[in-house]
Amino acid sequence: MRHEEFIGQVQNRARLSGMGEAERATRAVLETLGERIPEGLADNLAAQLPHEIGEHLRRTEVYGGRGSGERFGRHDFLERVAARSGADEPRSAYLARVVLEVTDEATQGAVAQKVRDSLPADLRDLVGAGHTG
Repeated sequence: MRHEEFIGQVQNRARLSGMGEAERATRAVLETLGERIPEGLADNLAAQLPHEIGEHLRRTEVYGGRGSGERFGRHDFLERVAARSGADEPRSAYLARVVLEVTDEATQGAVAQKVRDSLPADLRDLVGAGHTG
């Protein structure tokens, strides 16, 4: 999947007004996911995405200084997405479901399942809900 296609899918499914909003939502969700999952897994997932999008997963380990694999649940995940995206928490939950659904479709494989398996149950539900869930 190409960068423009990925962002277009996020924009369409989340009913966002522009590509900039879709880029911001994608960055917010994937940077937060990059903080939550182990670094090696974040790198493997990033390698399966368009370069510009995959870098959001790596950004927290390079620029955040803390690496990744932090332990936090759904509430903290959504709070971080909200802070990064500028959306409220209910909207952030929806954006996260959309971005994670498109990410899952773009990667098709064992890495997506490993990501789900690395998350606590409350976040796993978010990953599997999709844009209509």
